Amino acid sequence: MTGVTVFVPGDAAAVAVGADATAAAIAAEAARRGTAVTIVRNGSRGLLWLEPLVEVDTPAGRIAYGPVDAASVPGLFAAGFTTGAAHPLRHGPTTDIPYLKRQERLTFARVGLIDPRDLEAYKRHDGYRGLAAALGMTPAAIVESVTASGLRGRGGAAFPAGIKWKTALGAAADRKYVVCNADEGDSGTFSDRMLMEGDPFVLIEGMTIAGLATGATQGYIYLRFEYPLAKRVLQDAIRSAYAAGYLGGDVMGSGRRFDLEVRMGAGAYICGEETSLLESLEGKRGQVRFKPPLPAIQGLFGKPTVINNVITLASVPIILDRGAEHYRDFGMGRSRGTLPVQLTGNIKRGGLVEAPFGMTLRELLYDFGGGTLSGRPIRAVQVGGPLGAYLPESRFDTKLDYEAFADVGGMLGHGGIVVFDDRVDMAAQARYAMEFCAIESCGKCTPCRLGSTRGVEVIDRLIAGDEPVKQEALLRDLCETMTHGSLCALGGLTAYPVRSALDHFPEDFRKAVAARAGG
Repeated sequence: MTGVTVFVPGDAAAVAVGADATAAAIAAEAARRGTAVTIVRNGSRGLLWLEPLVEVDTPAGRIAYGPVDAASVPGLFAAGFTTGAAHPLRHGPTTDIPYLKRQERLTFARVGLIDPRDLEAYKRHDGYRGLAAALGMTPAAIVESVTASGLRGRGGAAFPAGIKWKTALGAAADRKYVVCNADEGDSGTFSDRMLMEGDPFVLIEGMTIAGLATGATQGYIYLRFEYPLAKRVLQDAIRSAYAAGYLGGDVMGSGRRFDLEVRMGAGAYICGEETSLLESLEGKRGQVRFKPPLPAIQGLFGKPTVINNVITLASVPIILDRGAEHYRDFGMGRSRGTLPVQLTGNIKRGGLVEAPFGMTLRELLYDFGGGTLSGRPIRAVQVGGPLGAYLPESRFDTKLDYEAFADVGGMLGHGGIVVFDDRVDMAAQARYAMEFCAIESCGKCTPCRLGSTRGVEVIDRLIAGDEPVKQEALLRDLCETMTHGSLCALGGLTAYPVRSALDHFPEDFRKAVAARAGG
């Protein structure tokens, strides 16, 4: 069917609030009226408070309406929305919506524009140009380009991607692997899911380039178990890439091989840690490995393995297509390029914001997020997942930069930001961090396994007012032991939310003492 093209997101977040019913209602109403409509299920634009965000392709560009539920569809047709006519749900040209207009989308440039399963649409929007460029370069030159771009891992540790790739390239072996860590388990994060559901070919292309750069011939996407829609989209895209010669034994006619498949995660938070992930991928219990050896030297099945997360690998095609300098021009200091930030929690306009490093936390919370949904003051934000520090209002002018966040005792991690208003109990949040660690620990090292359990007990005594000075000293000492004695970041970083709550919100730990003094 030709006629008017209407875009309805097929992204999991949009589907969760009725996008499938909206698409069905549009099709039914168009049929009833005899209006020719082609419905394209695109990715989400990331304006989650407006989902389902429906767009209509007009001579003046795409016009956005949202949130559009099934019940709103007849009224939209009656108002003439297929021509972009006025309606209370109309937001004007999609690209003029301030939330989008102020962003600088590199990694997410295609998400929301195209049908994510349409390979030809991907190619029309500059897809596979990075791979074509890489095929004309030596492996060392590809690695040098990634290194020169300043790309650092977007999964949390921010380790330079080029160094990992160079190590794997230099490792002698009969077989090498590329593994994508798509086990997105941090609270407040969804950028990996959005990209896999909205533009899967960019991840496939990035992994293929990584294979060319390091000599790896097999790739695996280790996907979070709770992402069934992403699994279906990825598998459809992989089949299309094989059929078109972008995967397999003769990538783009080069005679080079790269194979790729999706493997589902084990449902454990610890499997987001790279060595635990490799254990799980090998069919074993997800437990942390000792390092060294590094995965780039001895990783999956004992072979050299490049392991990066979704956003890192999806950034690579841009670097190879447009050049390292282009990518490096964005950002500040040692933090180059852009970061897809996810705004969640008690926030008025939650969603995804991709912007160069250097924007302040305050700009994100207020210029994009619009403050709290409750209308109350923001008291704290947690940045970097459940192991990230809690930052008070006095830290909101911190710039999005790995080193700047480290200087204030925080970390950017995967870019998830969870917002709390002035009713939050920060002592309870600190307790939750310890409890989370106790539940999710793989059990391999004592500081994490036992330290987190003892931490919950110490916080309970502190909150109860049982010798508070002694308990706080004990808790801080325990945090120090976990930081320096844990085998991986789960135990090592649990101290971040606990110490930050103690430092910035001490009054929440002394309510029992204050109540007794007042009584």
